[in-house]
Amino acid sequence: MSTLSYGRQRSVFRGWDRFDYALFLPALALVVVGLLLIYSGSSRSYVGPVASFSNPVAKQVVFASAGIAAMLLVSKLDYHYLTHYAWVLYALGLVSLVVILVFGHSAFGSTRWFNVGPVQVQPSEFAKLATILALARFFSEHGGDARDLRALLLSLAIVAPTAGLVFVEPDLGTSVVIASIWVGVVIVAGVNRGHLLVMGALFVAAMPFLWTFFIADYQVTRVAILVDPEKDPLGDSYNVIQAKIAIGSGQLLGTGLTNGQQTQRGYLKVPTKDFIFSVLGEELGFVGAMGLFTLFGILLFRGIRAAQIAGDTAGQLVAVGIVVLILMQTFINVAVNVSLFPVTGIPLPFVSQGGSSMVTLFIGLGILQSIVMRHRAYRQI
Repeated sequence: MSTLSYGRQRSVFRGWDRFDYALFLPALALVVVGLLLIYSGSSRSYVGPVASFSNPVAKQVVFASAGIAAMLLVSKLDYHYLTHYAWVLYALGLVSLVVILVFGHSAFGSTRWFNVGPVQVQPSEFAKLATILALARFFSEHGGDARDLRALLLSLAIVAPTAGLVFVEPDLGTSVVIASIWVGVVIVAGVNRGHLLVMGALFVAAMPFLWTFFIADYQVTRVAILVDPEKDPLGDSYNVIQAKIAIGSGQLLGTGLTNGQQTQRGYLKVPTKDFIFSVLGEELGFVGAMGLFTLFGILLFRGIRAAQIAGDTAGQLVAVGIVVLILMQTFINVAVNVSLFPVTGIPLPFVSQGGSSMVTLFIGLGILQSIVMRHRAYRQI
């Protein structure tokens, strides 16, 4: 082998020895769990051919494969290229959120999707990542310090347009996720606790105004259901009640895959998306749920590790933002299923059926891998 060929081979594989398989494998396991649950949740409603894009399982396999491919490509890309173009990506995210309000597809009272042939694209999923990159770029240019009130307010001005545009779709859950990302990033960036408490108090004071003029009627109903789920058991409370029945009936070991009565008899609505955790609770039981949480725990701890070993402020804050993104989406989805949060369209990461969420989350893992694979080089600069 010539020296030139050997050099090219080394350049292709450089950095892959630091690829974090302990970060990737839990995500892959979650995808497999999701495929099993999607199969169970759709087995009675889908009767078409197996090898068809209309098959929910086959479609999810395609999305997961595309996501993994995107993760590998992004892993090979220096994450500093992404933060360098963060403002461009952020602007594209905002434009997509504006355009969708005019030309987007509406369903379940919200306008969140573009129909691209047989695929629905949800721009808010990609806008969340773009906002994380923009926040990291901003603080890296300001010394990574959120203690200055002016810097804190400017960072809030970055997040507010994204959260606001998502909120008017309306999508309360995703707005909460975006706000949580900001809180997580500024805490790591060293925010003054007094500033944060004052801003929190101002938000609480503004809640009656927001509730009166900006909360949609169906969102008010969902909050009321959270307070009194038995008020309308055959109407607005139906999904919440059936989800709790499904989870409760699973007990310790579950009823077995494809054997859940709530799921298989159609009592549990949207079982492959919003309420997929209820399918897991019913058919795999408490043990299955703990297994799921263990996988998420490993995944999140590896994400925290990426933040700890990042060689610069940008890498650290990007990693924190992605960890908070996964954590909050998981929390909200599970909380909806157990009636601790109003019903919203937040998917369970890597598990729920959906292409935009799957691909975006794997891109996020690709960024984390890029941080891990390059941290030594940037610490030596």
